[in-house]
Amino acid sequence: MKFIIDADACPKFVLSYVTEFAKKEGLELITVANFNHQINSANHICVGGNSQEADLKVANITRPDDLIITQDWGLAALIVSKGAYAISPTGKVFSLENIDFLLEERELKARFRRSGGRTKGSTKRTAEDDKKFIKNFNNLFTEIQLKDK
Repeated sequence: MKFIIDADACPKFVLSYVTEFAKKEGLELITVANFNHQINSANHICVGGNSQEADLKVANITRPDDLIITQDWGLAALIVSKGAYAISPTGKVFSLENIDFLLEERELKARFRRSGGRTKGSTKRTAEDDKKFIKNFNNLFTEIQLKDK
């Protein structure tokens, strides 16, 4: 098992927390981002600036039982279909049970925006987001560990 962070838009808190967690557990952590981002990580993969390039790299290096941190729902769908686990920086756990609904919701919102509608943007990150991420990340990690026994 390894942790992979889609670091293009990952909050610093999440990057820091997962880095420390990986060290404590003795697990590999890989960060992936395009060259426009300055990521301080011992095992960082820098990709070009093309659209979805970081996401494709994350998908290509993911193996079953890896734990991926991403806010990209399309990438999360690829990850869970490979038998790996995905969680967003806000603590949303992606699974085979919920990913179809999330992708359908994303498509409906995109269609609405293309027709001239406006949807709410993301809100500013809060301390509650940090707490939710920690709780759900720890729970997911424990679930994976129990499954492997």
